[in-house]
Amino acid sequence: MMGPFDYFKEVFKKYTVFTGRARRAEYWWFTLFSMLLSYGLTFLGFFVLDIPWLGNIYSFAVLLPSLGVAVRRLHDVGKSGWFILIPIYNLVLLVTPGMVGPNEHGPDPKGATDAFFVPEPEVY
Repeated sequence: MMGPFDYFKEVFKKYTVFTGRARRAEYWWFTLFSMLLSYGLTFLGFFVLDIPWLGNIYSFAVLLPSLGVAVRRLHDVGKSGWFILIPIYNLVLLVTPGMVGPNEHGPDPKGATDAFFVPEPEVY
């Protein structure tokens, strides 16, 4: 079982991967830790180090991993990554549980299977 910080590290291992699926936990733990780090670096930059753009550097550095995990999260609910551009609907999709069993974007990241899922026979 993965801990919260393991999900954060997992996103960086898939820095620019926009294929596959991501669990809700992976997306939301990454978002939480990323926001905390960004706010912390911004505070540190403004009040301690006198480098006001320190938080912006971190935010720019995690732009691609953030987009990647968001696209993979939308794939988990069976939608295209382009749905990230629709303001309110994307938030609804990001909190929606993922599809059970494999979909067109890959296997279930939880490893769950649908009892009613029957794979299509291979055509030769």
